[in-house]
Amino acid sequence: MIAVVDYGAGNLRSVVRALEHAGAEALVTSRAADLDRAQAIVLPGVAAASDTMKGLEERGLVEPLLGAIEAGKPFLGLCMGLQALLTFSEEGGHQKCLDVIPGAVRRLPAGLKVPEMGWNQVDCRAEHPLLDGIPDGSYFYFVHSFYAQPEDPSVVVATTEYGLRFPSILARGNVFATQFHPEKSGRRGLQLYANFVRWAPC
Repeated sequence: MIAVVDYGAGNLRSVVRALEHAGAEALVTSRAADLDRAQAIVLPGVAAASDTMKGLEERGLVEPLLGAIEAGKPFLGLCMGLQALLTFSEEGGHQKCLDVIPGAVRRLPAGLKVPEMGWNQVDCRAEHPLLDGIPDGSYFYFVHSFYAQPEDPSVVVATTEYGLRFPSILARGNVFATQFHPEKSGRRGLQLYANFVRWAPC
């Protein structure tokens, strides 16, 4: 079973449909016990950093999430689910995040249309099992006003250009996260979900 974390916001149904399309059993949950028994975890997101962290904290999900990641469970973060992995976000001032990947979340540069909303190209910098069958330079669907700036460049698997070149995929060990929404990205997004289901032992 793959647990899709419900912290009060997020594109949950589309994520579940994409996972089920790939043949997985997906459970939307806000219970720590479900995270414990899940074989893999997906953290989707469309909310602000402060709302995301507040939702996780109020439901007692921060420590179970961190514990699952530490234990090596496959983890997929989507959009805000990527940003929440960093140390802190500038959104709302200085919002403490999960600190799984050291670094900051910065606002997109002034002068751009923000949020970035629409299709953009993802340029790969490293190979990863979740990108099997997905050509370099494929287009995915983005909706975001902030971007990740990790301290360690080796965690950046792919980048995208929008006023600056920012990381659009981060990965480290059992953690994989995208700034874009694969569930809104047509067949390339469905391929990424299928790869995640194969990567996860479920």
